Amino acid sequence: MKRTIKKVAVIGSGIMGSGIACHFANIGVEVLLLDIVPRELTESEAKKGLTLESKIVRNRLVNEHLSNSLKSKPSPIYNQKFASRITTGNTTDDMAKIAAADWIIEVVVERLDIKKMVFEQIEKFRKPGTLVTSNTSGIPIHFMSEARSDDFQKHFCGTHFFNPARYLKLFEIIPGPQTSTEVLDFLSDYGSKFLGKTSVVAKDTPAFIGNRVGIYGIQSLFHLVKELGLTIEEVDKLTGPVIGRPKSATFRTVDVVGLDTLVHVANGIYENCPNDEQHELFKLPDFVNKMMENKWLGSKTGQGFYKKEGKEILSLDLDTLEYRAAKKASFATLELTKTIDKPIDRFKVLVKGKDKAGEFYRKSFAGMFAYVSNRIPEISDELYKIDDAMKAGFGWENGPFEIWDAIGVEKGIEIMKAEGLQPAAWVTDMLASGISSFYTIKEGATYFYNIPTKSQTKVPGQDAFIILNNIRESKKVWSNSGAIIQDLGDGILNLEFQSKMNTIGGDVLQAINKAIDLSEKEYQGLVIGNQAANFSVGANIGMIFMMAVEQEYDELNMAIKMFQDTMMRVRYSGIPVVVAPHGMTFGGGCEMSLHADKVVAAAETYMGLVEFGVGVIPGGGGSKEMALRASDLFHKNDVELNVLQEYFMTVAMAKVSTSAYEAFDSGLLQHGKDIVVVNKDRQIAEAKKHALLMAEAGYTQPIRRNDVKVLGKQALGMFLVGTDQMQAGKYISEHDRKIANKLAYVMAGGDLSEPTLVTEQYILDLEREAFLSLCTERKTLERIQFMLTKGKPLRN
Repeated sequence: MKRTIKKVAVIGSGIMGSGIACHFANIGVEVLLLDIVPRELTESEAKKGLTLESKIVRNRLVNEHLSNSLKSKPSPIYNQKFASRITTGNTTDDMAKIAAADWIIEVVVERLDIKKMVFEQIEKFRKPGTLVTSNTSGIPIHFMSEARSDDFQKHFCGTHFFNPARYLKLFEIIPGPQTSTEVLDFLSDYGSKFLGKTSVVAKDTPAFIGNRVGIYGIQSLFHLVKELGLTIEEVDKLTGPVIGRPKSATFRTVDVVGLDTLVHVANGIYENCPNDEQHELFKLPDFVNKMMENKWLGSKTGQGFYKKEGKEILSLDLDTLEYRAAKKASFATLELTKTIDKPIDRFKVLVKGKDKAGEFYRKSFAGMFAYVSNRIPEISDELYKIDDAMKAGFGWENGPFEIWDAIGVEKGIEIMKAEGLQPAAWVTDMLASGISSFYTIKEGATYFYNIPTKSQTKVPGQDAFIILNNIRESKKVWSNSGAIIQDLGDGILNLEFQSKMNTIGGDVLQAINKAIDLSEKEYQGLVIGNQAANFSVGANIGMIFMMAVEQEYDELNMAIKMFQDTMMRVRYSGIPVVVAPHGMTFGGGCEMSLHADKVVAAAETYMGLVEFGVGVIPGGGGSKEMALRASDLFHKNDVELNVLQEYFMTVAMAKVSTSAYEAFDSGLLQHGKDIVVVNKDRQIAEAKKHALLMAEAGYTQPIRRNDVKVLGKQALGMFLVGTDQMQAGKYISEHDRKIANKLAYVMAGGDLSEPTLVTEQYILDLEREAFLSLCTERKTLERIQFMLTKGKPLRN
């Protein structure tokens, strides 16, 4: 049957329920969010003469929860305007409204008796065929649907979102005894295509896949930290970005999630998995029990493993359970990996370490490898699902089987045996059959070791993706030190940056021009995209700093002109150029997007012209483009200055969108031209599709613009008065005013006596001149140097 989701009902508006409601609103679905009626009036409500019969009071809990969620940072919603898609109500008065929902999601407290009562209520009002799912993080699914109708059970299963629902990609789908295959297939596809998730169908086992392995990993570290005498700072140093994990690593992550949440899941595994060979490991260490008694639960209670006092971060000594000043952690083994860019390439070095770090990695990886191998087939029949769950649910760059492959399967077994551990029998069977790795790449696709068939099987669901890691070398057309060009097939090339943080320097600019040359001669279109953590943090400011310090202004002028000319080449090439930004898309990365024929942005795109932070204005066509976009919005009888001022402020305040949808509000993305994809894994394939569509529709090289309306002295005067007032009010520094005035001169088109139509090149020349002059300023050089050394902007 064809199933569409137009309206979703979410029952339970706590942190998780509100987050799920917001994420459905993110993708344009109408949401009904319900919670219970408060049992009593607050003092303030009573003073206002309200009663429990008042609708305001009866909906108080749900409205408070949603309001708090919308105010939280990071935000659960792509754009605050999207909150209008959510209607609130209560489970006493409004339950009948769920009859209009296509999918009902229960997100109430983790108690089976309460969940069963909710399902009884749902059954009274849902229409037949409606999906009903539970967001439980561990209660067995088969208990929940007992005594429900056949139709209910057929359309019921678990759908476990991870918190926060917007940002964590894991979407576990747990079938009940009667769940139909059609429902599982639909939810899996919907999770991937519409919710932007990694859908993993899990077995109905305690804690499912993600939490079963993730909590094992954390509990293992809780015990290991005492065994090896490590501090919490040392563990966080060893388990953070160096191994491709989030900056919050282990203990900071527990503080953010809440120690009580972790304890709840760990206790559930301990009670419900008596046959787990690591059963005793799920027992809570003494220091965790003491922290629970003290209510040191993390961020929610103001202290956990870390505690903030004023501006100082204190950390917990696990021996004395007293807070002390944080200590810097360093290990000789980690120093050996500093020249290795990719975490996946570091593991071989880390497990060979001769210091405490090397010992830590050998012990923790030995335990993890043994544990995940023994969880098959208990929690999953396929090993790739375990890797998918850990990457999507816990933010790991590589899953445990991928890490094991990187170290070497035999080397992993050797490390295990040294710790008195053994892998599951299927691992040694695999090696005996001549297969030496869990994964292989063939013809651009990933294959995994299929245990029942004892052969390599293609990981399902890849057909909608283009995975650059899988084609980087086999489809390479050209490369240099900063970028690589691959053939995506069907006449479309892809240009992938390979520089540090994907910065744009001379080698990347050369690659862009080369990619356009090749596309114009032999192909139909070009995608500029990558699958790194971020699209691009902008121009190589280190190169700019060196030239400016050495006062090589002619060379710097040529470098800026090359950047501008390359961006204009992106705009005015003979083939369609589609840019696919995601993550941080700053400065030059943003300017490249501004000049594309089309932008296919990931929803999680943080886009901005942030050059003010390093003391300059956008110099790669960004200032010109903002003036041009404002000009295109001037209409007869409009107050044109107001339109231009909005675009000026976007640059002058270095505004960064918190999602791709916010970038439309600031004019960095354009309605009717640019699009957003929620699932980043689909982005390159989607960008290729749009490049191909434009090419096949008959792409015509655009004509250079000579009709950009600039407002001259009229606008310049307004901007200069504004910056004077801002400095007088001490909102900006003298140098901020100088940068803003330079930008004003560019975006006003200089001090022309009246509004005039000019060419793009006219504004580009003004832009380049302003950029160069700012590079001669000492305070600008101080800002650039501070950014290079400290990684954050300096206000001077």
